[in-house]
Amino acid sequence: MELPIVRFNRKPSDFSKILKERVDTYFKENGLSRQGDWRMYAKTVVMLALFFTPWALIAFGGVGGGWQFWVAEVVMGFGLAGIGLNVMHDANHGAFSKHKWVNKTVSYVLDLVGGSSALWRIQHNVLHHSFTNIEGLDEDIDTPGILRFTPNRPLKKIHKLQFIYAWGFYSIMTLFWMTAKDWLALARYRKKGLVKSSGNSVGELTRDLIISKVLYFGYIMILPALFSGLPFWKILVGWMVMHAVTGLILASIFQPAHVLEDLQFAQGEKGASMEDDSLSHQLKSTANFGTRSGIFTWMCGGLNHQIEHHLFPQVCHIHFRNLAPIVRKTAEEFGLPYRSSTTFAGALALHTKMLWKLGREESWA
Repeated sequence: MELPIVRFNRKPSDFSKILKERVDTYFKENGLSRQGDWRMYAKTVVMLALFFTPWALIAFGGVGGGWQFWVAEVVMGFGLAGIGLNVMHDANHGAFSKHKWVNKTVSYVLDLVGGSSALWRIQHNVLHHSFTNIEGLDEDIDTPGILRFTPNRPLKKIHKLQFIYAWGFYSIMTLFWMTAKDWLALARYRKKGLVKSSGNSVGELTRDLIISKVLYFGYIMILPALFSGLPFWKILVGWMVMHAVTGLILASIFQPAHVLEDLQFAQGEKGASMEDDSLSHQLKSTANFGTRSGIFTWMCGGLNHQIEHHLFPQVCHIHFRNLAPIVRKTAEEFGLPYRSSTTFAGALALHTKMLWKLGREESWA
C-alpha cells in the first residue's frame, strides 16, 4: 500500500523566510529558549495530579459509590485531556524541554495513560502536521465512512445528520483509542512502510503496546475492582464517562482548528505538487480561536493558537501568545489569511456549520 505523494513548493516563499527571521529575532532578543521552562514543569504536575488524584481516591475506596464517584470520574476526564493538550503533546514534538532525554521521558506519559507515543508521532507529527487537510495523508480528516470532514470525500445520505451524531463519535474518541485504535494504526502503518521509516520495528511496537495496555488496564480497571469495594459495572461505566469527557474536550479543541468552511482542503494524489510552500499551506488550512482568554489558552495548552503551533511545532506552547502578533503582521503583509478572531463558542458553531454543509454539498469553490 503506497501513500499518495504530495510535494510542496520547495522554494521557500518570502513570507516563510521573513517570518522565520522575525521569530528567530524574537527569541534571541529576549534571551529565550524555544522550549519550555519551569512553567511547563509546574503545569505537568497540575495535570498529572488532576488525573491520578481522583483515580487513587476511586481505586482505594476514598470516594465511595455516590455522587463523589461521578465527580471524580469527570475530573479525571479533564485531567486526561489536560495531559494530552498540555504535556504529552509538547513532549512528543520535542517542545517540552531543550533536553532530548526529558522530551523522550515525558512523551511516555501518553503510554502511561493508555496510548502509544510512537504511533501518535507517526499519525500526528508526520501525517497531520506535514499534510494538514490533505485527503489520503492527514488521518485527522481520514474518517470512517459515516463521517465526512472534507469535500474531497464521497457524500452519503447519512451525512445530513452528522452535525448531530458527530458529537457522539467525538465522545468515544479516546475510549476507542485506548482499546482498538493503536492496534489498527500499527497494522496500517506497517503496510504503508511508516513504521520502518519512523525508525521503529513492528516487533518492538507490538511489545511496547502489550506492556503499556496491560499496565494501563491493570491500574485503571483491575486495581479499583480489587480495592475500591465498587461493583465492576460501575467502574466500567465510570471509565466510559471519563473518556466521554476527554473525547469531547479534545475534539472541541482540535476540530474547529481545521474543519471549517473557509479553510483549504486538498486531494492527495501520486505525483501531485502544491503551489504553496509548507508554511503558506499551514496558514490556509488552520485557524485560531479564543485567543483573547489567557485562562483558556493555559487550559488547552495553547492549542487554540493552532496557527502558531503548525508553523512552529517544536516551539513550546507557552510562547504562542507572544508569537501571534508577529505571525499576524507577517501574514497580513503578504496577503495571506490569518484566522484568529473567533471565540471558542463561535469556533464550535462554525465547526458544526461545516459538518452541516459537508452533509449536503458535494464540493464548493
